[in-house]
Amino acid sequence: MAESYVNPVYPHTMADPFVLKHDGQYYAYGTAPVGADGRAFPVLRSADLVHWEPLGHALVPPGGSDFWAPEVAARDGVFYMYYSAHGIDGNDHQLRVASSEHPAGPFLDTGAVLVPDQPFSIDAHPFRDTDGQWYLYYCVDFLELEDDHRVGTGIVVDRLVDMCTLAGEPRVVVRPHEDWHLFLKGRAMYGAVYDWHTVEGPAVQCHDGRYYCFYSGGAWERANYGVSYVVADHPLGPFRRPAQGGRALLMSTRPGRLIGPGHNSFAPSPDGSETWIVYHAWQPDMAGRRMCIDRLDWQGDRPSTAGPTWTEQPVPSGTAR
Repeated sequence: MAESYVNPVYPHTMADPFVLKHDGQYYAYGTAPVGADGRAFPVLRSADLVHWEPLGHALVPPGGSDFWAPEVAARDGVFYMYYSAHGIDGNDHQLRVASSEHPAGPFLDTGAVLVPDQPFSIDAHPFRDTDGQWYLYYCVDFLELEDDHRVGTGIVVDRLVDMCTLAGEPRVVVRPHEDWHLFLKGRAMYGAVYDWHTVEGPAVQCHDGRYYCFYSGGAWERANYGVSYVVADHPLGPFRRPAQGGRALLMSTRPGRLIGPGHNSFAPSPDGSETWIVYHAWQPDMAGRRMCIDRLDWQGDRPSTAGPTWTEQPVPSGTAR
């Protein structure tokens, strides 16, 4: 096996990549066009995070026409896929849950709509705390001007009563608040026109007893897209911004190399000694968002990474050579 890799690690469209490790294997799910079999979300398998084998598509759609950002949680032998679908019963994107007995699927929709009171909800991220309690981080739209918050898409968190039901008590994690969070100026939304800002793609890591909610901000198809984070002492918050904010603190565009890195998940190395950030980025031809990986490091209470990288990098620790 090779001792190095080069991003991207998969040559086809694999946006919003989420990686689940199960029984020593990695399974990756992502946003991409519906497959020839009519299923949504490509699913890949790997033993090392570097070499990926396509297994087809994971979700049997319950209807609708557009499917985004799948993430999968395992509990009691069942795999639950959280995703958003557009066009079911005439609705915009709504968060739904599908289940399977195998991580590769097929996943069948349970009929559960997680936040039916919201006109738009995307980017669900299930997180299990050390005490076994599950939480769901997800994105909704905010139209109110409050403090230094901007109008646009932001992240909230709620407790999962069971794997298909939320407590219905969402708390704000982070709303857009920086110039680099701009999605589009003069965007027509909800019967008005706004300078729309976006933070999305939550992914939580616990470090030294604190909860870091990483998010992607900006416009997913532009160079301002990048990854930053907020921090809390409990999964429900309150979350606070790092003092050195004002820019994408973890990853941002490398002009001419990798553009708009973001919407990440995290996965352990094969031997469990490292944490790796899995994300998508555009190459200069802008032909599609490709899956990339880089190691996550910590400098005290500050996360860091060399990514997005485009040159040879050491493979994850524990990879067979």
